[in-house]
Amino acid sequence: MTSHLTDNATDAPGTRVHATEAEARELAESAREAEWHRPSFAKGLYLGRFDLSLVHPHPRGAAADVERGEAYLDRLRAVCETLDGQRIEREDRIPDDYLAALADIGTFGIKIPQQYGGLGLTMAYYGRALMLVGSVHPSLGALISAHQSIGVPEPVKMFGSEQQKQEFLPRCAGGAITAFLLTEPDVGSDPARMSSTATLSEDGRSYLLDGVKLWTTNGVIAELVVVMARVPEHEGGRGGISAFVVDAASEGITVERRNSFMGLKGLENGVTRFHQVRVPAGNLLGREGDGLRIALTTLNTGRLSIPAMCAAAGKWSLKIAREWSAERVQWGKPVGQHGAVAEKISFIAATTFALEAVLELSAELADAGSKDIRIEAALAKLWSSEMAWRVADELVQVRGGRGYETAASLAARGERAVNAEQVLRDLRINRIFEGSTEIMHLIVAREAVDAHLAAAGDLAVADASAQRKAKAAAKASGFYARWLPQLAVGKGTVPGAYGEFGPLAGHLRYVERSSRKLARQTFYGMSRWQAKLEHKQGFLGRIVDIGAELFAMTAACSRAAMIRADDPSQGDAAFALADAFCEQARLRAEHLFDRLWANTDDTDRRVARQVLDGDYAWVEDGVIDQSEGTGPWIAPWAAGPSEHETVHRSYR
Repeated sequence: MTSHLTDNATDAPGTRVHATEAEARELAESAREAEWHRPSFAKGLYLGRFDLSLVHPHPRGAAADVERGEAYLDRLRAVCETLDGQRIEREDRIPDDYLAALADIGTFGIKIPQQYGGLGLTMAYYGRALMLVGSVHPSLGALISAHQSIGVPEPVKMFGSEQQKQEFLPRCAGGAITAFLLTEPDVGSDPARMSSTATLSEDGRSYLLDGVKLWTTNGVIAELVVVMARVPEHEGGRGGISAFVVDAASEGITVERRNSFMGLKGLENGVTRFHQVRVPAGNLLGREGDGLRIALTTLNTGRLSIPAMCAAAGKWSLKIAREWSAERVQWGKPVGQHGAVAEKISFIAATTFALEAVLELSAELADAGSKDIRIEAALAKLWSSEMAWRVADELVQVRGGRGYETAASLAARGERAVNAEQVLRDLRINRIFEGSTEIMHLIVAREAVDAHLAAAGDLAVADASAQRKAKAAAKASGFYARWLPQLAVGKGTVPGAYGEFGPLAGHLRYVERSSRKLARQTFYGMSRWQAKLEHKQGFLGRIVDIGAELFAMTAACSRAAMIRADDPSQGDAAFALADAFCEQARLRAEHLFDRLWANTDDTDRRVARQVLDGDYAWVEDGVIDQSEGTGPWIAPWAAGPSEHETVHRSYR
């Protein structure tokens, strides 16, 4: 998984690495899990194959797992009820005794197998635990997620040797907080430009780690960290971006500062410098060059922590909207009975039901292990982060001026301390965390059009010769001759299909028809743009978003059917919420379908180029930019010892 970059930063730690677009794409492709050994419901959606049997009947956990999970949630709830989220907000720090209380009941080892000292709970109960903790304060959920979803436990569990598991997992389960360090001051979603290096010592017993990592969530209090660094190619080793488990107490590590953000007060996020940090060779995860693959694979299920936090925010928002809208009276009746507000309440309620449905279905699929959920997890993260933000925004609007006012201000004048504005601020990061919306569009789109790219071959290669393209066209024609006729008709055109879902059957017929329509539209795009399709990010983003809505509709219908089967007394209510959600989602999907071909994409790209060229700088006249002169856009850094005192602290 090595990449031949234009500058060799491995000879000079800290030197900026320059990678061409082709080199960056090559690195990303080499790290991508290209094979599909298990079925995927979401992948089928994009190919026009709506296979409901892959997700329905709704998957369920084993009875023993449910019993242990419920018992733990009871213990966790008891602890969470003693914690004060507003104290975290005021102090901008999670108190040490809060962390100790969570550690005492095993919260930092929820997913770690019991044989290594963890609780060994399922992904479904991990998600429910995150909902509980996150409802106290989202920074608590972010801390546990960064530790357990992408920090040391998950990559060690998935890729570590038995010796590494024995060494690190019991420590993590016992309360050692961990972090995942990938981003650098000048490197975000483009790891081909990574400058941090890990150079193998002459005796081969250790690596010397140099570099600076930015936005190290949990890094300020972490005891162990997973660090991504570029290993120079050497005799007997291929080098490349590699993953290491590093003890935060190692000499040469300095947490230079603790960052502050618009939301998530209490988040222990910092800037960490490594200067000649000696890392035992035995701390290398997998092989040299496997780092990016390890990171991407870990994120496949790690991303499900975001939907859990989003579902928690939706549930809380619904509770506040319901109680407030029944209490607040305007023009002679509660505001919730006015049409404008009723529309918002309906959206919040229906979307919250779907947020939990998407989380539960994705988590249960992950636990079952029989399906490939890389697209499902990505869609769950993408869709949930966008919809939860809308839910919180609508709650602020329902609350009016009180929605914009802080909980502390409300309490100071004797009113209920509802922190709606805080939830809105806190949720905003989820559209960026663990893959921004824009990056998630590209990730899912790459998987969604994979079959087309494979069929097209050199048709999708910009610099392929005319002869190669001709051969590719002949190959592609065979694939599409077999595939396209399958998209003409399906179960969604059969009246009465999916009748076991009662009033929701029509929505599932719509999903089936729309899945085939989505596949046809993708084919039209591939036919029209061929190698240029990857640059049509607006088109691809809408393709992905349509699939996300169809996935959420399916999850909502499946969950409603499960609830009705389990508890008929709640069945009608669940069906009503699923029906409302599907009606709303269909409108969004139809709008996206319309915008596939009727949009302002070309205009937007042209205007953007002119903006960047300075053609419209005159529009900016009349304001003062007080950020000018305060520093560069990206702070430069150089390898070497730190000039700062460390701000690292330990809670135990």
